[in-house]
Amino acid sequence: MEMTKLDIENYQSYFFIGVAGAGMSAIAQYLSGIGKKVSGSDRYFVENGNNETRKKLEAENIKTFPQDASGITDSIEAVVVSTAVEETNVEYALAVKRGLPIIHRADMLAAITETKKTIAISGTSGKSTTVAMLFHIMDYAGYEPSLISGAGLTTLIKQGKIGNAVAGKGEYLIIEADESDGTLTKYHPDTGVILNIDKDHKELSVLHEIFKTFKQNIKNTLVVNQSQWRAKEFSANRNIDFGYEVDCGISGRSFKQSGYQLYFKVNGTDFEIPVIGAHNMENALAAIAVAHEKDISIEICAKALENYEGIYRRMQIIGEKNGVALIDDYAHNPVKIAAAIRACQPLTQRVIAWFQPHGFGPTRYLKDEFISEISSVLRTDDQIWMSDIYYAGGTVTKDISANDLIIGIKDKEKQAFFVENRENFPFEIKRIIKDSDIILLMGARDPSLEHFADFVFKHFI
Repeated sequence: MEMTKLDIENYQSYFFIGVAGAGMSAIAQYLSGIGKKVSGSDRYFVENGNNETRKKLEAENIKTFPQDASGITDSIEAVVVSTAVEETNVEYALAVKRGLPIIHRADMLAAITETKKTIAISGTSGKSTTVAMLFHIMDYAGYEPSLISGAGLTTLIKQGKIGNAVAGKGEYLIIEADESDGTLTKYHPDTGVILNIDKDHKELSVLHEIFKTFKQNIKNTLVVNQSQWRAKEFSANRNIDFGYEVDCGISGRSFKQSGYQLYFKVNGTDFEIPVIGAHNMENALAAIAVAHEKDISIEICAKALENYEGIYRRMQIIGEKNGVALIDDYAHNPVKIAAAIRACQPLTQRVIAWFQPHGFGPTRYLKDEFISEISSVLRTDDQIWMSDIYYAGGTVTKDISANDLIIGIKDKEKQAFFVENRENFPFEIKRIIKDSDIILLMGARDPSLEHFADFVFKHFI
């Protein structure tokens, strides 16, 4: 698949194949926000269908089409695709036939980053949350930053938006820089952040080379987590340090979680943030470190984060019934799942966690890590439930089941259960649910998970 590199001003009319995806929709909205003519298609768009994302894209002046090539009109100057779009796609084939430039999502984002002072947040965990926290701080401080992220900010969703993009008037652009497909190496940001590095989509040796290139590409400031040794290895003379209980530039101390609030100190200043989980304190420390480097005082950061409202499907509280709370989270790799469960534990004596793995390849690749991480975090009363692996289509070897993970966790003498059809989950736990339990739903990539959370909330009691 040959891709075209570009200057953002090369074209005025763009068509996105797969525009409803989190990464694609953010870029499409940003381009529309700066005055480009943007349209796109998605396989989830069907005529007369009730698609919320489609309506929100249309509200941002992005014309949408079903994925049948009807949207690739004579006015289209360039086509944007992601790695999920194959050359056999009917719209991709038509673009090639017409000789239209085909631009990869990451190349499009790389071109956008050259137009602003870009802050690129990287790491295998916490990118979306750190992006959201930093955007919240800088917006509160009057910087009017731009945003391109993989998850919607609650404050923006409340305005009727998807919430993952803002074309701000200020000089800064905050982006989520993804390592999973190697595109992290395409960006040359003014400021780069390395949160953490753990085995996820790639082996650690491969990730090391990706982050090494990312570090070399940073134009000015590198911000590094000193609390995670793999990230710390990338420290440089030009970096700003942050971490918990370590001596560095932005040092978090006295961490405490009480209810749904985090409390800690940063260089002597008290912070109170309405989120849960020690991992979210580390995300906040990263955002504070960047903001402080951009001349925002630690006191202003504290004031801003008091009113931070979180992001879509990141420890999102769906609701509470009869003393039982339901929380929905995007956790999908072993480290993230363990962190999400750990974040809920101070709230209750029993966490009932449910996880839907995505992709047979990733599940097979991380099988041992899933079993080890989940087993190690579960307390005696905690439970983990899993349902069938989410299959997004394509050619794949279906030689592993979520039940293989459950069997492995059971072998570690932890409470683990397989419920093949996820719609049976709320009815299964209905028999055992008790006052003060926390139900934690986890999974990624499957666009129907949002509706599944509503389904569980409706039926678990």
